Amino acid sequence: MSGNGKGKVVVNRAMSLDGFIAGPGDSMDWGPTLLPLDDVAAIAAETGAMLVGRRTWDVGAKMEAEDSGRTGYPFSGAMFLLSHRPLDPPDPGVSVLNGDIGDAVATALDAAGGKNLEILGADVAAQCFQRGLIDEVLVYVLPVLLGDGVRFSAPGMTRTELEPLSSRRSGDAIILRFRVRK
Repeated sequence: MSGNGKGKVVVNRAMSLDGFIAGPGDSMDWGPTLLPLDDVAAIAAETGAMLVGRRTWDVGAKMEAEDSGRTGYPFSGAMFLLSHRPLDPPDPGVSVLNGDIGDAVATALDAAGGKNLEILGADVAAQCFQRGLIDEVLVYVLPVLLGDGVRFSAPGMTRTELEPLSSRRSGDAIILRFRVRK
């Protein structure tokens, strides 16, 4: 998708060393305090839109409700929720999409205005990988072992070859960036 002069489609994940993006019960309380905030802000500045899966959306909404003092992701672009259920109550800042994953990615990438489209949610990312829609993978490997939870890749995801682009330490995290080999 990046060959058309638009931004890239990027899977952006914080992950435990043992490969989980959320702990048991969808817990994500282990991640925010370990993330390198300057690097997170720089990535957010490159992002023009987000396409989020429903489960990830619901977990994020629950976390926000439980911790109103938490500093959120410094993102200000277009927000898309991939779901068959509308938000209740509706959120005027969120466009709910359903149907073909390729159409959803194209809509969100167009709204990104030349910046990157960030994909959030294991299932949405797996659908995008299976259709060859992902350009890059960005992973913050955090110094924690969770032992159980939501794996980086959803069950049934197809094999995907990656080309390493960069790796570096930032605070306690290791930031890995890969290009998807197509």
